[in-house]
Amino acid sequence: MILGIVNTDREPIINIQLQDNEWQLQELPAVVDTGFNGWLTLPPKIISLFGFQWKELGAVILADGSEVYFDVYEAKIFWDGRLIAIHVDESDSDPLVGMALMYGFRILIEDLDGGLVQIERIQ
Repeated sequence: MILGIVNTDREPIINIQLQDNEWQLQELPAVVDTGFNGWLTLPPKIISLFGFQWKELGAVILADGSEVYFDVYEAKIFWDGRLIAIHVDESDSDPLVGMALMYGFRILIEDLDGGLVQIERIQ
């Protein structure tokens, strides 16, 4: 089970653990974003710091119909007791955990200051 809290900006925050290029787990906070269907977004500075390997160029079509391109990297995350390989989309934003990473899990968010965020595997 993964636990976190809702901050005063109404963002559900969890701490994630990513494996760096020296095979060490590094922890950082990330926003649970149920509107993002990918795995994880990270800013370029963190991607560079962790030494993730570039995989491919990604693309997304925005609401206005324009297409935006971004770099996609390979990473490993310690998620619910397991080290798994994921894709990381580069984005100049706070780290975002998307629905691809939460597939097969139940998400509980108590939407109030300091509210509980709970992500647990569906049996």
